[in-house]
Amino acid sequence: MTAHVPTRPGLLASVATLDEMRVALSAGVDIVDLKNPAEGALGAWAPDALSEAVALWRAAGAPGSLSATVGDHPLDPDLLRAAAERTAATGVPLVKIGFAFGDGARLPPVLDALRPLARETRLIAVLFADQAPDFAVVPLFAAAGFHGVMLDTADKAAGGLLAHMGVETLARFVATARAERLLTGLAGSLKVADIAPLAALRPHYLGFRGALCAEGRTSALDPLRLAAVREALAGRVLA
Repeated sequence: MTAHVPTRPGLLASVATLDEMRVALSAGVDIVDLKNPAEGALGAWAPDALSEAVALWRAAGAPGSLSATVGDHPLDPDLLRAAAERTAATGVPLVKIGFAFGDGARLPPVLDALRPLARETRLIAVLFADQAPDFAVVPLFAAAGFHGVMLDTADKAAGGLLAHMGVETLARFVATARAERLLTGLAGSLKVADIAPLAALRPHYLGFRGALCAEGRTSALDPLRLAAVREALAGRVLA
């Protein structure tokens, strides 16, 4: 694929309910991300709820894009393939799969299991900055047909993305992913103050949840906080 390089990073807003999704759609976010924050870093919506969300998105004219997480799972080929297929079957166009690394040798069989689905659905690999991922795996995702790769954090109580990786390291991740023509995203308890340094790295998207909520990531999305993040991102137009 040829990944479009935007003049500013797009806004990925994670939503936990259909009502929150309506708020995100009305705010004009670039990617509405269906995630259940009460169930972990990549907690999944139930399939029936995902199908309702897809119908709502299409009824709204399919603005921006729509993504969904498959849930937190170990690096097991059968589990990840089943979870990804279950999510893709609802019609969500971007399917986000977390890769928690403990043994790098376990990755190739997982990618082999997901390769057929990658031909039909845009898969997004999510790596976790607080688990010291090896960026050498990024080309492996591209070779398996993945559409994109993101950095996030697994332990939301242990600080945000910049607490685990410096700007130079994050720049190397973005450059590595873009060299493979992958969609790139940065997330992980991001705050408004993080927008300026991260936007300068030119990822395609910055992802937010906690900063959009009044009382932490498991509380309800706040339209005013969402608007503030949207405005801050819009002000980061890059040369």
